[in-house]
Amino acid sequence: MWSMVGLGYGTALGFAGVFGGLSGFLLVLVLGVVGLLAGRVVAGEIDVAGVWDSLGNRKRQAE
Repeated sequence: MWSMVGLGYGTALGFAGVFGGLSGFLLVLVLGVVGLLAGRVVAGEIDVAGVWDSLGNRKRQAE
């Protein structure tokens, strides 16, 4: 299944690069990563509260 997802995403990036140039390629790449992260949050694979807490703890330790 993931190979098909990778193939589709790679094809979309290829078309974005050909027709949109570098800016189109980067836009599709960034939006794809954002979509991936959002999907993993919705599926429960990423704990947003845990990530947020760990980032807050790093800032406190640096002070």
